[in-house]
Amino acid sequence: MTTGHLVQECGEAIAAALDKVGRVELIYLSPAEKAQALVELARLESRVTATRLRLMAVSDEVAEETGDRDVAAWFARAVRADRGPARRDLRLARGLERRWTFVADGHGSGEVSTAQADVIARALDDLPDDTPAYILIKAEKVLVEHAATFTPHELRVLGSRILDVVAPEVGEQQERKKLEDEERAARRTTSLTTRSHGDGTTTIRIRVPDATAGRLLTYLHAWTNPRKGNGDDADAKVPYSTRLGHAFCSLLEHLDPTRLPVHGGTATAVVITMDLDSLMTGLGIATTSTGHRITASEARRLACTAKIVPAVLGGTSEVLDLGRAKRLYNTAQRKAMDLRDGDCRAEGCDIPAAWCEAHHLTPWSKGGKTDLADGVLLCSHHHHRAHDDRYLHDRLPNGDLRFHRRR
Repeated sequence: MTTGHLVQECGEAIAAALDKVGRVELIYLSPAEKAQALVELARLESRVTATRLRLMAVSDEVAEETGDRDVAAWFARAVRADRGPARRDLRLARGLERRWTFVADGHGSGEVSTAQADVIARALDDLPDDTPAYILIKAEKVLVEHAATFTPHELRVLGSRILDVVAPEVGEQQERKKLEDEERAARRTTSLTTRSHGDGTTTIRIRVPDATAGRLLTYLHAWTNPRKGNGDDADAKVPYSTRLGHAFCSLLEHLDPTRLPVHGGTATAVVITMDLDSLMTGLGIATTSTGHRITASEARRLACTAKIVPAVLGGTSEVLDLGRAKRLYNTAQRKAMDLRDGDCRAEGCDIPAAWCEAHHLTPWSKGGKTDLADGVLLCSHHHHRAHDDRYLHDRLPNGDLRFHRRR
């Protein structure tokens, strides 16, 4: 006859019952019996866990006897469990024992699973400290009631907005205060740092408020070429993060300096300095006013659409030309070009006009004029190709450009 305490007797009874079940071939149960058994075992599993958590909540002296930090640390070592789950169990055990009695009752009866109990307790713990007691009780009851039909994930969503359900006026006030605190904290922690790698790239690390990040992503998505599936879409293989990076570069290239704050006494602008030979051939090197070096071909590409100021030097470093007043297509010209071309004029490319850039067929460095006859629409991909000295392009009879690698 068993002479131990009730918990020990319970454990021995369960063990004995499991021993009997272990000798049964479960495959011979009918589908209905299997379904019933699975549900019942899940309920029993929750009840057993509920008993273990009740015991854990009052077992601090166990850790004191062994010198462990707390009973969670002792439990993790004793049953060879991970410390993270053991700590979560202890937090839940204390919450159910000290605060959330309705959740504890549901868990103990098997009506609320352990996962559901954890989600509900966390949602209640996260409510503001000044939430009135009667609202806490109402919120707890509502969440326990919904455990009969909601999954843990659904309960987590409901729990995050439970004040809107049980006390809308309190919920709105609490959310406003929370958002105000978050916005103040976001402004304090906003930062941007850069680190040049010395290989032509720079890492930009930026932390901004969520609203700002959302606005930036909206802009970047607008600069990301649409995928129309023309049968040979190389960009489809480009990772999303890379496409966003390219979009960020395009966004900066198309900023209008006249709309930016005055910097150094004049409108903000990037000046690119290069000698005349490099400008004409596209084979040399140019230097930006920020101290970075780029290829002459890249400088020529930027001159098509980006609002930069080219400073062209002669053989004795005298300034031969500082910008050109009429280098970029105006709005009316751009609209006319959109109607005329319809999409990217590279052969086989169907990126729409709205996503394309205006390219000078005769480069501005060689006296090209900013008029419709000398302009053509190219998507960002093909615009880079047009200024890449590794590629040549031919003008087809229909006005399209055909690109091919240099041999």
